[in-house]
Order: sequence, then structure tokens, then C-alpha cells
Amino acid sequence: MSDKMRLFITWIVLLLVIFGPGCGRSAKKTSMTDEKSVEIVDSSEKTQAAPDKTTVTKVEPEKAVETAVKPDKAVDTKVEPEKTVETKVEPEKAVETKVEPEKDKAAVTLVLKFTPDDLTTYRVTSEAEKSVLWEGPPPSKPSAFKGGSTSNKIEMTFAQRIKSVDDKGIGVAEITIKQLKYLAKVRDSVVLDFDSSRQADQDSPLTKLIGQSYSIEITPSGQVSKIIGITEAQAAVNGSSQAHKAAQSLLAGDVVKQRHTIPALPTGETKQYGKGDKWSSLKTFDFGMMGSRSYERVYELEGVQDSDKGKVAFATMKAVPSSENAAELYKEQSTGFLSKLFDNTEEYTGRLKLDLSAGKVNEYTEDLKSQWLAVDPESVQKDEKEPAALKMAAIRFYHIERVD
Repeated sequence: MSDKMRLFITWIVLLLVIFGPGCGRSAKKTSMTDEKSVEIVDSSEKTQAAPDKTTVTKVEPEKAVETAVKPDKAVDTKVEPEKTVETKVEPEKAVETKVEPEKDKAAVTLVLKFTPDDLTTYRVTSEAEKSVLWEGPPPSKPSAFKGGSTSNKIEMTFAQRIKSVDDKGIGVAEITIKQLKYLAKVRDSVVLDFDSSRQADQDSPLTKLIGQSYSIEITPSGQVSKIIGITEAQAAVNGSSQAHKAAQSLLAGDVVKQRHTIPALPTGETKQYGKGDKWSSLKTFDFGMMGSRSYERVYELEGVQDSDKGKVAFATMKAVPSSENAAELYKEQSTGFLSKLFDNTEEYTGRLKLDLSAGKVNEYTEDLKSQWLAVDPESVQKDEKEPAALKMAAIRFYHIERVD
């Protein structure tokens, strides 16, 4: 193995501790209440919209999120980093939109509509995964290398009842958690498997989330501007076990905001779009030692179709790497020096179905897949059939659907 590859492997051993979430350290399978092995793997991401030199509308940063718990250490919702898995959720920032409407097309209005006492049920699924794998002949694999995949998948069903609507169309919605599934793995080993519908899981601290409520203030553009009255739900999952921490993290302000925000809707002054019209926003993901990546999410209205309940608008999203905020990301990206040793491929897509008649999202999906591959140059020069290589991957998935 070449000296370059040996140096590369040395850095990878460090990387397994930081990026590979848990892939560089041993993990012990435990029960749901074990206090040493379970951690939340959540995507670290920041959102802002692409700047527009002509028609840019800025939305002030959300400052009124009421998620902090009064000085009571037992009810703190911050999840401390575990030795096996690292989690960091960055707050979403101000949103701007770039609009390119075509005036001569039949336009539809892409907004949410709220009616007092309206009740809708949604199911949200989120998934985050990081993996490190060795590829090549077994003799070339370093003895200290321990790869694998660390992930979590969360599925929450909740009822949303509109409590009030102001003259700007901003609604206050009461959210009540109805069902919950939580699956966490550390280096391919299941360390937490919870399903609120299973009788065997009724003693888990996560069960205490079922029936809990909090309220959110949400704009017609799908932005959560305030979280209200969540401390009671946070107090219900007070505890120090890892299952308690998992429950607490689901009520953290940034996590709640991401769960209920619909980023596909335009936030600028222009709300009417015709087939083929586009708008965009920026989103940033932090990949730890591999650095941060900023993407421009470009949405395009494909058209409008009739359904049993009214007209439904369909839009697709395809993201591309963005350099709009390169200066802002320079410091973060400089920590991702290991990425220079890898070839990167990625795909980031999404799809929106909006019920125009009811002003409700029927379905929205975002799916990011990113992969880094480094091949030992010496094995390539020797024309080996299976050159020694290291592959790392990250997945971020979000899906919300209307189920009533």
C-alpha cells in the first residue's frame, strides 16, 4: 500500500470517530432504556433562500421560538453528544426566494390556507444515515478499520387543529402526537426499536409522547414562525436515560420547526405561478469532517390536475451545488480537508403535491444521497482487479403526507 494511502488511512481512523457516526468505536446492543449506547442521528442543516438581484423578498429570522425550558436541568431538551453517535441540528435561517414567473400563463396560487377548527392528520418520516465501508481485497483492509452504518428513522403521525387565523392568513395550529416509530442503529446494530402501537413498548419513555400537544404559528408560505406551549410536553419526558433523551430531542425547537416547515412553497411576494415557472432556495448540510455543502433547490411547477377533492398542483425539485454563500461557508468547509482525498457524487431531489382547493399539502418529499470514494493510487497503477478503496455515504430523507 502506498505511503499516501497509509497517510489517508491514518486520517480515516480519526474520521471514523467524528464523521462515521459511531463507525470507529464499538457499539453494544441494548434495550430502549440503556443509558450508554443510544443517540439521535439527525441531519445538521441550515436553510436560506437564493438571493435575487431583482425580486427578492426577505423573511426575518424566526426569533420567537419558545422551546427553552426554565432552569430545570431535569427537563432540558438538549441531547448531549454520545461517544458512539454525533448529532447536531443547526437552526434554520431567514428565507428568501428567487421568482421567475411568466405572466402569460394561467397561474395558480401556491399557499397554505387555514380555517379555524379545521382538523387534518399528517404523517412525517425523517431518516438520516452515515456509513463508512472498505472496498477491495480483504488483505488490503487495515486491521484497525471498523466500518458500518449508523442511522435513525423516525415516523410520527400527528393531528393538526387550526386554533386561529389572523388577517395576514397566518394560522396557529395545535399539534397532537398520535403515533410514533423510532428505529436507531449504530454500526449496523439495532440499539433502539420503538413502535407506539406495540404492547411490548408501552413502558418506554417514548410512549409518554403519545397524546402530548404543542402549538405552532405557521405562515401561508409554510414557514414556522413560532412554537408555543411546548414545555409541558417536554416535562412529560423528563429523565436521563437514552430513551428519555430521544424523546426530548423530538421536542427540541429546531427539530419541531423542521418537522412542520414546508420548504417547497415560495416565500416571496409573488405567489402565483404557471406551468414551467420556477423558484428556488438555498439549503446547507454539515457533513462533519467532510465539510459543509450548500445546495440551490430549484422548484418547477409541472402542472395542475383535477382530483376528487379539487385541483392539485405538482412541482418537482432538483438541487445543484451552490456557491452563493461560499464566503459564509469558507470557515466550515476548511475543516473538511479530508474531502479533497475523495471523489464526490450526489443527488438531491424532491416533489410537492399541493391541494389548491383546501390549501393543504398532500405530500412533500426531499431526498439527498451523497457519496465519497477514495481509491489507493498504487493499487490502480498495478492494475489490480479490486483496487483498495474507501467509500463513505450520507443520506438525508424527509417526507410528509396527508393521511386523513
